[in-house]
Amino acid sequence: MRSVTNSVVTLVIFLNLSVWSFAQDVSRAAAPATKTDSANSGQPSAPTPSAGAFDQVVDRVVQREQFFVAQMRHLHPLVETYIQNLKNDREHNVVPISDEYFLGRLDTSNGADDRSFTGQADRGKRFVNRLSSSHSMKFLPLGFATMVMLDEDFQRQYYDFNFVRQEFLGEVRCLVIDVQPKEQASNERFVGRIWVEDQDYNIVRFNGSYSPHKENSYLRFDSWRLNLRPGVWLPAYIYGEESDLKVKSGQTPRFKAQTRLWDYDPQRLTNNQEFTQIQVESLQTVRDQSESAQDDSPVEAERAWERQAEENAVERLQKIGLLAPPGEVDKVMETVVNNLIVTNNLTHIPDVRCRVLLTLPLESFTIGRTIVVSRGLLDVLPDEPSLAMVLAHELGHIVLGHRLDTKLAFNDSVFFPDDKTFERLDFTRNAADEEAADRKAVDLLAKSPYKDKLGNAGLFLKALQARAPELKHLIRPHLGNSLAGGKTMRMSALLNSAPQLETPRLDQIAALPLGGRVKLDPLSNRVELLKTKPVALLSVREKIPFEVTPFFPYLTRLHTVSPDKVAVVPSAQ
Repeated sequence: MRSVTNSVVTLVIFLNLSVWSFAQDVSRAAAPATKTDSANSGQPSAPTPSAGAFDQVVDRVVQREQFFVAQMRHLHPLVETYIQNLKNDREHNVVPISDEYFLGRLDTSNGADDRSFTGQADRGKRFVNRLSSSHSMKFLPLGFATMVMLDEDFQRQYYDFNFVRQEFLGEVRCLVIDVQPKEQASNERFVGRIWVEDQDYNIVRFNGSYSPHKENSYLRFDSWRLNLRPGVWLPAYIYGEESDLKVKSGQTPRFKAQTRLWDYDPQRLTNNQEFTQIQVESLQTVRDQSESAQDDSPVEAERAWERQAEENAVERLQKIGLLAPPGEVDKVMETVVNNLIVTNNLTHIPDVRCRVLLTLPLESFTIGRTIVVSRGLLDVLPDEPSLAMVLAHELGHIVLGHRLDTKLAFNDSVFFPDDKTFERLDFTRNAADEEAADRKAVDLLAKSPYKDKLGNAGLFLKALQARAPELKHLIRPHLGNSLAGGKTMRMSALLNSAPQLETPRLDQIAALPLGGRVKLDPLSNRVELLKTKPVALLSVREKIPFEVTPFFPYLTRLHTVSPDKVAVVPSAQ
């Protein structure tokens, strides 16, 4: 929480703090270079293992994968899939022409199923699409979700295994093995390559597709798991791509897709754990009475009631895994907000908080005095002035006193199933409030440290305006107002001062690809900014604003704390 002062010292600190520092960081980090054993140790590459040793390895891999399948039946992570359909433009670049979006909670306890947050009927098993009577593509989100499992009935008798090499994925050394179904095996078996970490023999990556089926089609995919607890690897990322899938109409659909999984352990995010923690406080620090010595005044009571509604909504969104716990990204945004508050002398504004919505669609909104920005929007913003533009609009709502519906102050108002969240919670504003917030934001920015760099923010809006007709699901908000809805564009006043959008220029970065800014921990739901080095672009094609890209996470292994490092509570004397 921040305190706002008029002191010159505070002002200088905020004005000189570069918290977003994206001026030269114009691209995702390059995929990490893979290392072989020879590169790592200076020794020749490891020879092919003997048949007996390799058989033992395969037995361990199969055993660990069967344990993984059993483990997943007790876990119900959120699953988000975003798909972009592609075509070649006049310059022969591949560009998105439409998109699809799905969000739900995966449940494999009785076979694959999922509860959708976004209203789609999710039916299907391992196939990811089906040809309708008109020969068009119909995506089945459950097909993407089930790619977390290589095979629900993974047994050695169904597959042939061939050792390829050893390879590092990040800091984790892996055995690379090609896997193919035996001729007598049934359909819908995995065919491709697996990466197995060399300590417990868990599959940490698998890349390929599923064997053909006469009714269903399959895309190729690359599925990654992360070490979220010592010895436990869980699915986090799936990238899918298809460019040569044949349909009856003779067309060749092309698309790219990203699937993310998180919220594996939502109980960690509740306050129930407080009842199991033992904490001894010094008698001098214990408070046995409230700080307030009298009743609140009517104005104070009204503010407290609004704050209760705000806290109920924020707590509910965090509990179900849609809002990240407080963390470093919030502090980055709050510093930008403070820059706006201090330079505009808004000392009367109560504490303003910032939080990250964990979903992909581009949106921002306010819940009382809490500003919420989606992970997807943070990903594509190219620089700090663009972030300031987004936050200034929401700060405008707060400065103008636009209220939150205080029905949320009644606790029963947030008692509803998780998959009804987008139906029951609504933080949209009417058109008049949105226009007023835009005008106020322009005033705030004109007196801010960002006043001379707003051309970059306007350029981002131009890029968004250009892509909005094709990427309808990317700009369709869940809980707030759209950044670009119909003929309207938020903060459109900045368009006039922005330079011309010139796609062929490599040095003009109007927007970034998806996934290039924020890293999400699938277990704790915490987010942090990616710490990557700038990458020099080699061609216009690498600019890929608002586009889906493959995943190449840097894998690390968590180790169990050794007994000599375990904290010991001293006995009472």
